[in-house]
Amino acid sequence: MFNPSAKLKVDRRDGKLAMAHFFVAFTALAIGGLAGLLQTLVRSGKFELPAGIGYYQILTVHGVVLGLVLTTFFIMGFQLAATSKTSGTLTNKQRIAGWAGFWLMTAGTVLAAVMILLNEATVLYTFYAPLQAHALYYIGLTLVIVGSWIDGAAIIMKYAEWRRKNSGQPSPLLTFMSLVNTMMWIVATIGVASTVLFQLLPWSLGFVETVNIGVSRTLFWYFGHPLVYFWLLPAYMAWYVVIPKVIGGKIFSDSLARMSFILFLLFSIPVGFHHQLMEPGIDPAWKFLQVILTFLVVIPSLMTAFSLFATFESFGRSKGATGLFGWVKKLPWGDARFTVPFIGMVAFIPAGAGGIVNASHQMNQVVHNTIWVTGHFHLTVATSVVLTFFGVSYWLIPHLTGRTLTKAMNKLGIIQAVIWAIGMTFMSGAMHAAGLLGAPRRSSYSEYGGAAQAAEWIPYQVAQAIGGSILFIGIILMLYIFINLAFFAPKGEQEFPVGEAADKAEKAPMVFENWKLWLGITVVLILFAYTIPFIDLIQNAPPGAKGYKLW
Repeated sequence: MFNPSAKLKVDRRDGKLAMAHFFVAFTALAIGGLAGLLQTLVRSGKFELPAGIGYYQILTVHGVVLGLVLTTFFIMGFQLAATSKTSGTLTNKQRIAGWAGFWLMTAGTVLAAVMILLNEATVLYTFYAPLQAHALYYIGLTLVIVGSWIDGAAIIMKYAEWRRKNSGQPSPLLTFMSLVNTMMWIVATIGVASTVLFQLLPWSLGFVETVNIGVSRTLFWYFGHPLVYFWLLPAYMAWYVVIPKVIGGKIFSDSLARMSFILFLLFSIPVGFHHQLMEPGIDPAWKFLQVILTFLVVIPSLMTAFSLFATFESFGRSKGATGLFGWVKKLPWGDARFTVPFIGMVAFIPAGAGGIVNASHQMNQVVHNTIWVTGHFHLTVATSVVLTFFGVSYWLIPHLTGRTLTKAMNKLGIIQAVIWAIGMTFMSGAMHAAGLLGAPRRSSYSEYGGAAQAAEWIPYQVAQAIGGSILFIGIILMLYIFINLAFFAPKGEQEFPVGEAADKAEKAPMVFENWKLWLGITVVLILFAYTIPFIDLIQNAPPGAKGYKLW
């Protein structure tokens, strides 16, 4: 059986492939972060954009560049490095697939970004029809998706190779998790690829005059919700496998970790209707069914929370901690590799609670299309996920570049996370509060003709600008740390921490490696949740919509 600790370092060639992904990801952080700052300043009513730049143009930049580009490139880079570390160096064929996917994704990103910057694609991150972007924007997005499939193929090929060489053994946990997330991404992106290729692209090229909006939005959200878990699962990978090693403990249960990932694969895709609870054309019974499936996703999240804190407590007790919370003092709070992701974990508690509100049939009516929703995903993605990605960067970037995390950078990393948490508390908190007062999302600054209700929102919009400004300081610090770790930190060996299961933990059952079973159940659930609603959306569709360009 392959021993993951036998190979101390990710192969230099695989490291270069992963680092290429990270360079694009952190460039996206800089561009998207600046766009986010400008948004919050405009919404405060105290600032106007210069040079004829439109608010919705920078809103599109912010959503696409941070929500799609930063996350996809970082995740693919992290998963490739994790697979190389735990299952062995990539073969030339696998590495070529990784590079081909990377360059295709990069070309697509540049194409889409140019269209947004030329103000030819101000359709926001959801690119909802009937808003119509330039055809090159949709082609760019298609290239990003197809590139990510080829990138993911490198992980699938490495996993298959490992299984052939280690028959009857459970695969390394990080490789298994990377594979599950890649599978989920490929299945989910079929939805967005379908709407882009078969609806939006022919429509934007003028081959067809109208588009079926109900089908388009349903295909988008078939992809849009598992996208959230595509962001989240790499953070879970770090929480489950890396953090126990960083603190000096053991993974509470290898089997529980695998089971939670399988449950995410099964339940994260057939739940898109909970984003469409207020939309016509979908039978309420099907919406209700998908709400139930959405709540099933809470189970693996709670399993993760239990497993993590069981790991922390077990470690603390092994160090002599007593009392109910004595173990908390034993955790390595001075280590950015632990503390930064831990802040992300804590943020996931209110983030998860907000998600339950969004997915609830009745409560969704209160917050639907308000800025509450924006506040929610700034807690989930922009805090829980992004802070964990930053925490991963503090050891992974120097590991791949042959450098070390210095005490100064470690301290700066913790300061950066605290600044981020403060900024997000102001910004997301104000968004949640304003949302409950009815403030809309996707909207620029307006006094709505002096309406009394709109006047209530303005103090919260100022608070959002304060939070956004603090967050931008955090982005500048993070970019400084990244550049230092990539180019200037002292040469040396930085550990790639891979946790081991607790001594008494049971061996992971091989049923988790039965992909015919799990992918089969996934397909059945998807067909069950979507087939009849889709037929209904097509057969009973209103007249299609022509394209609109409102900018």
